[in-house]
Amino acid sequence: MLAVVAVVITVALERWSGTRVFARLQFWLAMAIVFAFQMVVDGWLTKLTSPIVIYNPEHHLGLRWPWDVPVEDYLFGFAMVAGAIILWERAKRSRRTDPEHQPTTALDHDEEDRWTQGR
Repeated sequence: MLAVVAVVITVALERWSGTRVFARLQFWLAMAIVFAFQMVVDGWLTKLTSPIVIYNPEHHLGLRWPWDVPVEDYLFGFAMVAGAIILWERAKRSRRTDPEHQPTTALDHDEEDRWTQGR
């Protein structure tokens, strides 16, 4: 149940952010790569024949696919990765629109900006 709530919150975050991340093919290709690796790793970690990670049956639906991976793992994985991408895209957009963060001209290239001062 908590995994479903995480996905709903992520979808709401995407709608609120205005990033339209879910409308991009690039996002879904990235998610396919994430899920492919998640399937292999989680399948190895949670296989019922010799599990490394054991879930309390009271805390998941009991649905496992494929290779004994609890479906909640995919939902949490989606929420975590999508949430990070959405927040990243939102931060990029707000930085581009902030006049303080506009690119410097060629004449100002020797000046340090406030992000690199003292480093």
